[in-house]
Amino acid sequence: MKILVLNCGSSSLKYQLFDMETEAVLAKGLVERIGIEGSRIKHSKTGMDPVIKNIEINNHKVAIKHVLEALLSTEHGVLKSLDELNAVGHRVVHAGEKFAYSVMINKEVIDALQECVPLAPLHNPANLMGIEAMQEALPNVPQVGVFDTAFHQTMPGRAFMYGVPYHYYEKYKVRRYGFHGTSHFYVSYRAAEFLGRDVKDLKIVTCHLGNGSSITAVDGGKSIDTSMGFSPLPGVIMGTRAGDVDPQLLTFLAEQEDIDPKAMNHILNKESGLLGISGISSDLRDIEEEAAKGNKRAELAESMLYYGIKKYVGAYAAAMGGIDALVFTAGIGENSARAREMVCKNMEFLGIKIDSEKNNVRGKEAVISTDDSRVKVLVIPTNEELVIARDTRDIVSK
Repeated sequence: MKILVLNCGSSSLKYQLFDMETEAVLAKGLVERIGIEGSRIKHSKTGMDPVIKNIEINNHKVAIKHVLEALLSTEHGVLKSLDELNAVGHRVVHAGEKFAYSVMINKEVIDALQECVPLAPLHNPANLMGIEAMQEALPNVPQVGVFDTAFHQTMPGRAFMYGVPYHYYEKYKVRRYGFHGTSHFYVSYRAAEFLGRDVKDLKIVTCHLGNGSSITAVDGGKSIDTSMGFSPLPGVIMGTRAGDVDPQLLTFLAEQEDIDPKAMNHILNKESGLLGISGISSDLRDIEEEAAKGNKRAELAESMLYYGIKKYVGAYAAAMGGIDALVFTAGIGENSARAREMVCKNMEFLGIKIDSEKNNVRGKEAVISTDDSRVKVLVIPTNEELVIARDTRDIVSK
């Protein structure tokens, strides 16, 4: 069974083609700057150098046309005919409370996702454009939706509700939804498998750390709490996102600076976080480099991130009544030995002891805790695309 996985952004489209007999990636690529000058497609057949094609790509329909052409290419393609495609799996950011699991896409599902657009105005429209363009290109191929929010639908009310008048929840579905669910699901289950344990017997804190970061408490294989909320803004500070902020601060700044809601939203999402604190960059690698030179604002930004992660780990250990494993994943989590070291520093009271030599690892699965650490600390590279492909296969097979 061959499954194409799509992740559509507002001006980009990432894709991977899987052979699900072996779960091998046959090809992958990225279409950039859709509808913007300088658009291009970068396509890689496994085992071959990438092929980059600069071409005008006005919309997602045109982007998908070029993706399918690349997959069929006699030079760098992997398909002889589109009839070889058995299904398409779509990453969709927000499904609200409508879906707690992946589903076959039909008109009712599309209508439900349209209703969720106000909850994710930057992401869901792009996801829907990709779905509609692919349905038009391959009308007879099953399409499956896999949702970032689905894994967190197991959170209890005490974790997902906000302390605002209840009728706002009833009217607007104002609540904590959480994001990166596909990643948190994958790394928690993979960590259990890697340790030779049943995930149902484990209390795991998963740290998805990248330009966007979220921490999740996974108890017995289910998400019971997560750091992101109604939007992907709260939690620890991120590349350009502010993280947790006192709501009263926002009204104060709005009054003092005469900032309207749209401008405030831009400040909190695009000008804050590591960039806003350091004044240097949104990339932790740049900040670590400057901090090592003695830049005080870089030191502050870096320490705020590590301190924030540490607090969430402790809070979630308390929420679950213990912790068996701590997992680091995504760009920072997989590649920054310093970030992992600083988060785990002085956590021996929780049973977390990190081995500096084992921690010297990048981008591969590893246990980095000491042999006598009660809590296993792991690096598990995330693989959201594989989760989407597996869900798509299972749903289509049924």
